Amino acid sequence: MKGKHVLLTGGTGGLGLGVTPMVLAQGATAVTIPYVRAQEVERLKGILAPADLARIRFIETDLTSEASVEALVNDMERVDALIHLVGGFSMGKTHEYSYQQWRQDFDLNLNTTFLVCKHSLRRMLEQHYGRIVTVGSRGAVQPGGQLAAYCASKAGVVALTQSIADETKGTNITANVVLPSIIDTPANRAAMGSDHADQWVKPDSLAQVICFLASEAAKDLRGAAIPVYGNS
Repeated sequence: MKGKHVLLTGGTGGLGLGVTPMVLAQGATAVTIPYVRAQEVERLKGILAPADLARIRFIETDLTSEASVEALVNDMERVDALIHLVGGFSMGKTHEYSYQQWRQDFDLNLNTTFLVCKHSLRRMLEQHYGRIVTVGSRGAVQPGGQLAAYCASKAGVVALTQSIADETKGTNITANVVLPSIIDTPANRAAMGSDHADQWVKPDSLAQVICFLASEAAKDLRGAAIPVYGNS
């Protein structure tokens, strides 16, 4: 990824704590990270060296707003790679689940993916190069009970990514999606306990897969949905 300009959404989150350092370690020249919570920016800054921080731009952005996403992408010099980590997990029985929560889940997991892919892809087509990496879920292909909104929205992420891959055949633009099982983040440990955390996917392990897909080396992978299940 040496010399590349990367749009990294969710770069300050639990998974981002693994992905962001690896993107920098692989030589990205400029990393743009949209954020919502300033405290998460400070948490990320606490694990990065000053030289690495000098290559990052943090921009407060509402990724559910098309105007905000368009402005974010247009403000970048180039968009060589989009790594979209933003998403959220929720549970509830279908007959008890509120329509408002259902829509919020789709906004967070699927609609943000559409918006950042749409505008990043526009720039990539102009420059004749790009790598798109999205994050689905094991639940997208193996849905479980009480996870209807989460699994359905993540299945949409897979379908969207594979549609983009088909649209960009014959170009130097690729689109691929990873399908993690439970990721070992502080939020997941807080929500589910840590009894089985040794079986979960580690952020830095998933980061290696993501960074490979975002690199020059993955030029022949298009529309792949890659399972990253750890030991679970």
